[in-house]
Amino acid sequence: MSQNVEKAINNHKSFYSCSAAVLCAFGGEAGISEKDARAAAAPFAGGRMGKCGAVLAAEYVLGKKYPDDIAQKKIAEFEQRFTDMNRSLICKELKGGLTGKPLRSCRGCVTDAAEILDELM
Repeated sequence: MSQNVEKAINNHKSFYSCSAAVLCAFGGEAGISEKDARAAAAPFAGGRMGKCGAVLAAEYVLGKKYPDDIAQKKIAEFEQRFTDMNRSLICKELKGGLTGKPLRSCRGCVTDAAEILDELM
């Protein structure tokens, strides 16, 4: 497990939101300070934008690190791999809010997003 993946998991254990856990762990890879990463992650937290916050944070890092054409390909691959693992990108579905049967825990989503992001970078 890479240092960034471990940091994302430890961030989440330290009560960072899903999005902040991932974005703060990988922000340095995209030239984003910890302070700026926390601020950028805030709108993604808690499923407020529909998608899982960990997914949105990973996509944000890819968008900052790579030129648009490469970023879009990497984001598409990220989404496919995350969906293959968890059956959804949508926070409410992942947490079981629609069915009462969670597909993946928040910590699991942070771990999966961080591992996929690490591999794509």
